Amino acid sequence: MSLLLSPFDMAGTPLTNRVVMAPMTRARALDDIPDDHTVLYYRQRASAGLIISEGIPISREGCGYLFNPGLYSDEQALAWRRVTDEVHAKCGRIFAQLWHVGRMSHVSIQPGQAAPVSSVAVVAERSNAYAWVEPGKAGPVQASTPRALSIDEIQRISGDFVSAARRAMDAGFDGIELHGANGYLFEQFINGALNTRDDRYGGSIANRQRFLLDTLDALAATIGAEKVAVRISPFGRLFDMQPYGDEAETWISLAAALSARNLAYVHLSDQLTIGAEAIPQGFASQFRKAFRGTLMAAGGFNRTTAETALAEGELDLIAFGRPFIANPDLVERMRHDWPLAEGDRATFYGVNGAVTRGYTDYPAYQADASL
Repeated sequence: MSLLLSPFDMAGTPLTNRVVMAPMTRARALDDIPDDHTVLYYRQRASAGLIISEGIPISREGCGYLFNPGLYSDEQALAWRRVTDEVHAKCGRIFAQLWHVGRMSHVSIQPGQAAPVSSVAVVAERSNAYAWVEPGKAGPVQASTPRALSIDEIQRISGDFVSAARRAMDAGFDGIELHGANGYLFEQFINGALNTRDDRYGGSIANRQRFLLDTLDALAATIGAEKVAVRISPFGRLFDMQPYGDEAETWISLAAALSARNLAYVHLSDQLTIGAEAIPQGFASQFRKAFRGTLMAAGGFNRTTAETALAEGELDLIAFGRPFIANPDLVERMRHDWPLAEGDRATFYGVNGAVTRGYTDYPAYQADASL
């Protein structure tokens, strides 16, 4: 019997299988609002046990990439309702991934062309936002030098996450995933090499984790812990995240802190498949010992490796990213051992002259009825 295709109770949210569609930025919403193409894209993939949406900015300040649908206006929330209704109509479940990129932004897309914000005023070297190269021309641009957030501003951003979570629930999402991974705002506080603050948000491990944990607590108090999840990337090196002395201790202690909060799940992002270093061998088992809740991971899984991870108790849910781009019916292909299509990397991000190209135009597998 396939564990991957078996049902799972995720903190009271029933999933028809353990296949999760990982969050993937696609940069297709021209007005930062979900449109008909967005609705179709998610509806096509609703056979996943759980869909985690693309990263959804919680504010204009939180944006680092053009054409990402947000959740900081009522108009956006109403548009997302169309998406969630279609996913639910196909018996799917969907969480909204709430996102603030921190320093991974550019002045051309910030309110009033202000500097992006971060834990400290240090630029992410050799790291690109997706912004305006020049007026009317979008493309990769070196992230701007940020400014350090004040304590009041940190608390205000936690409030922005809470407001976005309320909108997400009003829009029909089954819960939210806080994006704490891949070099974005929360990791800019957790990383001991970058965060040199001398207040209660810097220095010790507990101080560097405070922003993330306080925000999770505020979200849980608002919508319920069983509707709140978090994505993290232990030992992540994306966007100029550097190693630091107490790195392993930082992540293991965070695992214990997250375990005590009874969240919907914790989502580990292994960056090997996106051009960075993998999580060190043996660390996942250490994390699993410290975290006793529902654990998910993404990072180059196939059907065989996913089944093995589930059977050995390493993970409870498996997230697949790129396979879902070219295989909207990924679950059905796994169930019937049908071959997988390959996606066109040139159309992974952005409009590229046609909104549907490489987005909603991948067909479902057509089995040969004569066989």
